[in-house]
Amino acid sequence: MNMNENYFQNEIASHLGKMLRDAFGKGPQSIYVSVERPVIVVYLRNFLTPTEKILLNQGQTRTIEQTRDMVMSSLIPEIKAYLHPLTGMNDLEFYYDWELHNHSGILVGRQLEESAALEQWQDRFEGKEGLEREILRMSQRIQKKPEHIYSRIINKRTLVVVRSGGMIDLSKELIRLGDEDQLRQAVNHLEKMHLRDNRAIEQALDTKIMDVFVDWNMERDKSVIVFILNPK
Repeated sequence: MNMNENYFQNEIASHLGKMLRDAFGKGPQSIYVSVERPVIVVYLRNFLTPTEKILLNQGQTRTIEQTRDMVMSSLIPEIKAYLHPLTGMNDLEFYYDWELHNHSGILVGRQLEESAALEQWQDRFEGKEGLEREILRMSQRIQKKPEHIYSRIINKRTLVVVRSGGMIDLSKELIRLGDEDQLRQAVNHLEKMHLRDNRAIEQALDTKIMDVFVDWNMERDKSVIVFILNPK
């Protein structure tokens, strides 16, 4: 990373930190920004308010998630408006997820692109086939084999996987009936159970998974998985 890129990403981290602090009353202790067009990844560490800490100790994780969903629904348009002139990336769709017990979180902005652009974005890396094979196995077990899957290591600790076309008809009908929130929660829970401490993936990548995040855009039938890896 050159000096200009480092300054650029630090500027984004600083501004997003202030936005989160203003919205939640407490911001993350650390923010790491990675831009690899058409994707921007923001990794948050030590992000838990005092009230959330009490709720977490009481096992009220769903209460925390619901509150954060409400805050993020108003915050995401502001984040998009900030990033657009700075990065030149428009039509961003945003994904986010939390690992509350690790006090961490992820924000992913993905520019709406055709499959051809994502084909160029993804890269070859050691363990790619083993990783994608395990994700396909998980997808088929929980819903169905996705039509497309793309993966890229965007820095030494961040691996991003983009899927599309992986929802079954039952899921689509539940969304039509207004049960999207519960469906999203259930799929997120099941997929993260499968991906956390997944030895097959860790062996394929020859590293330890420190954090894993999953989020879906149910209406578009697209999802993003982010692995935070233990850098060698």
